[in-house]
Amino acid sequence: MKITHDDLASFIPSLRQPGAKSLLHVGCGSAGPERLPDCFKTPDWKEIRLDINPVHKPDIVASLTDMSAVEDASMDAVWSSHSLEHLEDFQIPQALAAIRRVLKPGGFALITLPDLKHIAQLIIEGKADQVIYVSPAGPITPLDMLFGHQASQEQGDYYMAHRTGFTAERLGRKLTEAGFAEVRVRQGNSFDLWAVACTATA
Repeated sequence: MKITHDDLASFIPSLRQPGAKSLLHVGCGSAGPERLPDCFKTPDWKEIRLDINPVHKPDIVASLTDMSAVEDASMDAVWSSHSLEHLEDFQIPQALAAIRRVLKPGGFALITLPDLKHIAQLIIEGKADQVIYVSPAGPITPLDMLFGHQASQEQGDYYMAHRTGFTAERLGRKLTEAGFAEVRVRQGNSFDLWAVACTATA
């Protein structure tokens, strides 16, 4: 799914303001700037990469549950692509609170992750181990979406395991409980969910 600047600027006032903007890319993995959403592919965005695995050479080595290296209210946006599901479920409130803490007033988090409802339907249809699509990491089955990429884990990358999951309703509720002022969640087109969560303006 393509998320453009115009898609977000319609309800995020800070995006309509000119000037340099800071983007914290949490759980960045090995993804390069070419894999950022379209809304962040403009010269005014400066990407800062954060990941728990030092092999990916992030700017900051840290977990989503402990981003103490990032100052309060220092980021215009946080981008999280398929990272929250790798946490234990009890860690989700802590991670979302950390994301909200680092955002400036009027900042926002853009989050995408697997849609449990669609995954469950595929499993009910008997497609648990069928390849549904091919990602940069390789072929993906519903079991990969549910439990994490099996081929990566087989090679020893246990950070790829999934330990929790979300429906659209649950993701929206967790973001609201974390204190975000406005939350919008919608289904993607590859068995994923997309959420935009905004902090209150000053």
